[in-house]
Amino acid sequence: MVEIETLEGPVPVIAYIDERLSTTAVCLASAYGARHDPAPECGLAHVLEHVLMSAPVDTVPSFSEHVERLGGHANAETGPDRMLFYAQTHPDDAEEISALLYQAVLQPRLNGETLAREKRAVLQELAAAAADPSDVVQDDFLTDLYPGHPLGRPVGGTAATVERMDEVSVAAGHTERLLSAPLTAVVVGPRMPATIDALKAGVGPDVLARSGTASQEPVPLPEPGPVLAPRWPSEFAWVCAGARSVPYAHPHRPHFNVLAQLLGSSPSSLLYRRLRGDAGLAYAFQAWNRGYADTGAWRLLAGVEPGNGDAALAVIRGTLEQLASDGPTREDLASARRQAQMNIMTSVDSPLECARFLAMRADRHGTWSPSAALESVRAVESHHIRQAAAHVLEGFRVVVSPRAS
Repeated sequence: MVEIETLEGPVPVIAYIDERLSTTAVCLASAYGARHDPAPECGLAHVLEHVLMSAPVDTVPSFSEHVERLGGHANAETGPDRMLFYAQTHPDDAEEISALLYQAVLQPRLNGETLAREKRAVLQELAAAAADPSDVVQDDFLTDLYPGHPLGRPVGGTAATVERMDEVSVAAGHTERLLSAPLTAVVVGPRMPATIDALKAGVGPDVLARSGTASQEPVPLPEPGPVLAPRWPSEFAWVCAGARSVPYAHPHRPHFNVLAQLLGSSPSSLLYRRLRGDAGLAYAFQAWNRGYADTGAWRLLAGVEPGNGDAALAVIRGTLEQLASDGPTREDLASARRQAQMNIMTSVDSPLECARFLAMRADRHGTWSPSAALESVRAVESHHIRQAAAHVLEGFRVVVSPRAS
């Protein structure tokens, strides 16, 4: 497996170069995320993400449109801990796209017309999410898991906070938060599109000098709220169940990732055989683990028909209890480990997914590598699963959407 190389500088560049690749992906990652927005400006990072990808840059209407006209793909995403801006393109276009990406993100031409248009798009996005109980239940779960904390707020903000945003607040968010947070660039392709200096063409040293100057100490975590029994509606419902886990850099994170595979949607998972195969209580469900800078969230999402909620939860809890007591069988553990490793390998195999994968781990670029990640999963043993399952059970809580009337 090709390993990563880090080129140091004001904006470190993580390079994953494999001459067998036929496209190049470039990603610019900022360690500014939704959790860093002040409560009255909840969703500012998300709005800024939209604006930066859609505002005019250099001589083209927008970064996104120009990339797509060249046959490539461009997008961006905002999470609790970071923002990603990326494009996948032909290697011959990669040098131009890399320079445009830096300009679009670091030296945007903000204007009221673009902001008004993108605010409308964000409001439509929020409305669509609010109409989907499977989205609502995940936001409600994090609110219940982190009450009164930035991690418990919706990443996209609310209609009220988005409506209040203007050019001044968005420009301040860009200067005071995005530019001052640590920045990292990621390049995945058959060759480097340019030298570091050329990659930063058109971006002044005063802009780059701000990177990493802000202090982003996490807000102390509150105690979770009381655990309440779920109230089931008289219609199809989505249930989100789980608990806090560990931060993304914690050595036990692979244990929770493998536990998620044991209770995931694959026909090879233990919960699939019990919940869907034996009991027939859920058709759609998945489990996953997300790590943040100072904590994590292990979650299971399942859709249940009226009258099946308590029975489905009993199977889920019973499976966790057995894993906490006895651990998985050798065959189930081997299967779950292979699934977790495949998630890493398939991410690395796609240039764009590999760039996103590396960007999400940008602040560990000095020690992280695909082979090390695979080895950490390979090292997960039965007693690790017992401990992870017991940890989830200790903080286990359940949220249902839609709520019972």
